[in-house]
Amino acid sequence: MIRPVTTIDVSPKLPPELNRLLELAYNLRWTWDHETLELFRRLDNDLWVRTNYNPVLLLGNIRQEALQDAVNDTAFMAHFNRVCDSFDAYINAEDTWYRVNYGDFEKPYVAYFSMEFGLTTCLQTYSGGLGVLAGDHMKSASDLGLPLVGIGVMYQEGYFQQYLNQDGYQQERYPLNDFSNQPVQPVNDKDGNRLVITIPIADKTLRAWVWKVAIGRVSLYLLDANHPSNPPELYDLTDRLYGGDRRTRIRQEILLGIGGIRVLEALDMSPTVVHMNEGHSALSALERIRLFMKKYPDLNFEQARNILGVSSVYTIHTPVPAGLERFGYDLIDEHMPWLWKELGLTREEFHDLGREPMGGYDLFSLPVMAMGMRAITNAVSKLHGEVSRRMWQWMFPEVPEEEVPIHSITNGIHVNSWVSPDMASLYDRYLNPSWRWDASQEAVWQDVDRIPDTELWRNHERRRARLVAFTRTRLREQLSRRGAPPNEVEAAEDVLNPEALTIGFARRFATYKRATLLFRDPERLQRIINNPDFPVQFIFSGKAHPHDQPGKELIRQIVHYSRMPEFRDSIVFLENYDMTIARYMVQGVDIWLNTPRRPKEASGTSGMKVIYNGGLNLSILDGWWDEAYHQELGWAIGSGEIYSPEEEELQDFIESQALYNLLENDVVPLFYERARDGAPRRWIQKVKNNMKSLAPYFTTSRMAKEYTSHFYVPSRERFEGLIGKNIKAGKAFADWMISVQEAWDDVQVESVEVSEEAVTVGQTFHVEALVNLGALKPDDVSVQLYCGSIDTEGNLVNGYAVPMSVEGKQAKLHKFVADVDFDTTGERGISVRILPQNENLADPILTNLIRWAEPDVVDNA
Repeated sequence: MIRPVTTIDVSPKLPPELNRLLELAYNLRWTWDHETLELFRRLDNDLWVRTNYNPVLLLGNIRQEALQDAVNDTAFMAHFNRVCDSFDAYINAEDTWYRVNYGDFEKPYVAYFSMEFGLTTCLQTYSGGLGVLAGDHMKSASDLGLPLVGIGVMYQEGYFQQYLNQDGYQQERYPLNDFSNQPVQPVNDKDGNRLVITIPIADKTLRAWVWKVAIGRVSLYLLDANHPSNPPELYDLTDRLYGGDRRTRIRQEILLGIGGIRVLEALDMSPTVVHMNEGHSALSALERIRLFMKKYPDLNFEQARNILGVSSVYTIHTPVPAGLERFGYDLIDEHMPWLWKELGLTREEFHDLGREPMGGYDLFSLPVMAMGMRAITNAVSKLHGEVSRRMWQWMFPEVPEEEVPIHSITNGIHVNSWVSPDMASLYDRYLNPSWRWDASQEAVWQDVDRIPDTELWRNHERRRARLVAFTRTRLREQLSRRGAPPNEVEAAEDVLNPEALTIGFARRFATYKRATLLFRDPERLQRIINNPDFPVQFIFSGKAHPHDQPGKELIRQIVHYSRMPEFRDSIVFLENYDMTIARYMVQGVDIWLNTPRRPKEASGTSGMKVIYNGGLNLSILDGWWDEAYHQELGWAIGSGEIYSPEEEELQDFIESQALYNLLENDVVPLFYERARDGAPRRWIQKVKNNMKSLAPYFTTSRMAKEYTSHFYVPSRERFEGLIGKNIKAGKAFADWMISVQEAWDDVQVESVEVSEEAVTVGQTFHVEALVNLGALKPDDVSVQLYCGSIDTEGNLVNGYAVPMSVEGKQAKLHKFVADVDFDTTGERGISVRILPQNENLADPILTNLIRWAEPDVVDNA
């Protein structure tokens, strides 16, 4: 092994007239701007494909003659100048959604942390849906002009590249990423040297480079542990996404959370709001507290936590326990002593921050710690919100399930990144042009009815034919790599039918997603697929985690089915699922199939992408489809039933039969029901219904607006109100919170007096409560009358709160009163509860302080 004495950075040599091509290449706006994509493709289409759609690598390898030819090509230069003008107008726009609604800002104040970012195929910083969602979030933040900066990790190998052996079993390879030929740039410090961040890792110090990715108007900073001074076990830390053992994982998350905050500090960006996308970055909350205590040395940990908690946002993405980050205390003790000492905590106090009982033993849970930081927490669909509130109710034992402080903001997609150029051109002709920069406007999509049915259908048929051609090419390549016989490679040219009903299934191959549910009854499936008049075909793709043997077995089974004579021409599995395969599939399929075990799919976004490309969904009522489904928009497998683990075999049988029935009786007949011009009118109407009803909602434009208006802006306002010029208000709030906690044991509802035992509908019902507040004042609390139905076990359910007002004092007790009436008949229950109250509390239930009236305190007047 020969080590170089130095390294030299070799940059592309461009004609002066084309110098701005580098600026365009290093800003990922090209990933969603079709004009810019076509500009790079126009330089050398074959090289564009060979470089994996990487403009930086393209410019580094293109022939100088081709560049000079482009300069001499007046049509190309006109295209180039048009793209530059569009880029400048986009970057310099002053009328972005954020500026129009919230005014200007000097620098970003929202830091968005994620372990992965799916931005484009050539940048291997993602594995699946979580990363693609994060990437789309960043792109919409750019479109809307949000004051947001991203923090992630730069991986030397990224997630694995998948290939299948002769038996169809998944194998992994990890080619190295050449950062110098990717659309990322090194970050320098104020002295012009490479910026280096240091982070304690156990008994060593890790040094990390920082890279920058420009994404339109926003920036993403990525940490890279491949610093030459790091010992081998740390130098390799950022080799693989989700690779290695638990020690590797906790060290990656120390790098992301703690190192990410240090990057922002080094860049003088100290954010006022931190958004943790999943628990991987939860340690960022502790590093914020550490630095805050250092800045304000008279604050203790609890004071700092209460102040910073008002500006923390945490998004939880999975209800599957295996997807949550938990660590044994041996790893915490190995890596965290320096941190708990600087925070002024004992070992036990630090352990308690993330302690999660696991039935006989405890683990340190990053989700528990994130919520314990008083962070506003949200799930990623309405159903996921319900599931998460049930899942995490143990943290809030006295809070009714529906009030567990986990909100929901449903995921979306960045439309311009996923809509095909053909479909975009169609929208340009018939919709208001504003669909391109804000797809969440409902009025825009009502004009879908103006698109002629035949034009919409011919457009979709071209994209289906393009998908079939792409699939044949990829299948031929993967068969050749696998060493398949020549006749099998040649046969790949005949798989699939560009005119047949085409159904796509592509996702991570976790077992709960049930990729093989379709094959439950192979004979019945064969009859559906090989109907000579109404053929059906399926394209599968996806990766199993390298350690997920059952997931790999699912892939192997599908590959074996695809080789059977009765399925060979109609079922294809495409290797190495990535954003390129995903784009071809969502743009070309007629149906997107999704078969998870409800309610384990938190959201899912792949099915959303077909909405904008003229496809329909056939799915279990789980994740986003549970709130999107209507019979005029697509198909639901089952009616939202939830089965116990013991009933999984029965569940698979019932839902596979439901899937076959839908295909045979609804989907296939509707697809092949054609008018005289060959267009399936009723099918097309479903497609248009999808666009009108769902397209405005399932976008990251709408999603990012909700995060901004519900979380980012209110959090910033609360935080800045507390900090002020001298943090006086913040310290007062923190001390108030601590005093409430100390006094809470004395807070009691001493008695509740009701005016009537029976009332009629609409009759006013008067309630009085005598409350002992101990050392607290009435302004410190919210006393509420809680009303609801009574279940069969006598419990109060489906409750709602009515504020009670203070009405004098009796001895040491305060009297609170409220009037309420009921608009329906039946047995109703009431109770009284007390919560802390302060204008700086984002949600008083986050404090986990709640006092309910005991059942024996009621006095009937």
